[in-house]
Amino acid sequence: MPPDTPPRPPGDPRAALLQDRNFRWMIGGSALSMLGDQFTLIALPWLVLQMTGDTLVLGTVLALVSVPRALFILIGGALVDRHSPKQVLMITKYVNLVLLGVLAALVLTGGLALWMVYALSLGIGLATAFSIPAGTAMMPHVVARHQLQAANGISLGLRQLTMFLGPLLAGLLIALFGDGAPSHGTVVRANATGIGIAFGLDALSFALSAWTLAKVRTREAPPPAAPQAVLASVGQGLAHFWRDSALRTCFLYWSAVALFIMGPIHIAVPVLASSTPQLGAAAFGTMLGAHGAGTLLGMVASGVLPRLRLGSLGMTILAFDAVIGTLFIPMGLITAVWQGSALMLAIGLLGGFMQVRVFTWIQQRVPSALLGRAMSLFMFIFMGLAPISAAVTGWVMKSVTLPQLFAASGGTLVVLAALALALTPMRRVTDAPAAAR
Repeated sequence: MPPDTPPRPPGDPRAALLQDRNFRWMIGGSALSMLGDQFTLIALPWLVLQMTGDTLVLGTVLALVSVPRALFILIGGALVDRHSPKQVLMITKYVNLVLLGVLAALVLTGGLALWMVYALSLGIGLATAFSIPAGTAMMPHVVARHQLQAANGISLGLRQLTMFLGPLLAGLLIALFGDGAPSHGTVVRANATGIGIAFGLDALSFALSAWTLAKVRTREAPPPAAPQAVLASVGQGLAHFWRDSALRTCFLYWSAVALFIMGPIHIAVPVLASSTPQLGAAAFGTMLGAHGAGTLLGMVASGVLPRLRLGSLGMTILAFDAVIGTLFIPMGLITAVWQGSALMLAIGLLGGFMQVRVFTWIQQRVPSALLGRAMSLFMFIFMGLAPISAAVTGWVMKSVTLPQLFAASGGTLVVLAALALALTPMRRVTDAPAAAR
């Protein structure tokens, strides 16, 4: 066993977790909610396009969801630490239940106007800013510390499964019951039944997951002796993470990855599929499906091989990232679906394996009183910085070719991993919690 891996009790931790009724209540409700989210993820952009046919309006609606989420997610993390993840998560479920219930009713009755879509999208984005840190901080309050990796593996694996099944089910639902029709800012009821049902099912998922969450017993941390103002609490969390050398190094490294890599990945892959004659929309879906399957397999592998390391945790992260970067370099040269699918499968496998371990490491390392702020900062890096990277990528693509963009993106990740190895303490980051060291 590597020296940086804490000892674990004998037996299969996943089997023990699945026998725990408390964990089953939490994970069951979480899976329902994640599946419902996929229905809205498909139905909302389809609704906007059917109402307006305008991609600029669609971009505005998606911005109203994503920008408030990025702006308020750190504040959400501070409130989670002050009030407990369960309390904050329960409130967000009720808020989303109301918002999506109203949206479903307006679509089904034909009374929806575009300004209402804007307002409800803004509300959903704000609620998400608080539900994400609450949801990601819940696990250490429900399971024992030595069970975190197995619990995260199950949770993230179910999330990946819902991301695969949800869009398929939502698309089938909308196709069977009606996908709406353009009607100058409103939706005709007779043609929008499928969209309305999709929103209604998401609202139902929030109702059911709120019921299951109410049955979850948590290991509540004691409240802080002197509650701070929210912004001061955010600042306290950021100061703590900066003083922790390992956390500071990892967060800065992941920020660089989000800025230089995530945008090209999100923009260049669909452009590749649409601009290559041998590919197309079906090929794009196949490649994304291969990436999702690889990610799920990687998460399963992380649970089966929890002690697999290439030295330390930090060395493993850098080695996996270097391989991922190398796999991205030839993406711009593919001419067949199987080539892109094979590359995306391997990339997803490596990323999924490390995702479980990184979540567990943060949850084990950070004091429970700061966990909400830590997880919100981690999510902000990829949800707040990635859109900036995507916007810059769209501008850069006007002057470079796709093969050049993929080569530069993959090469940059390899260089970042090499620089982190040579110039930062990243290679010394271990799995051991801070208290144990």
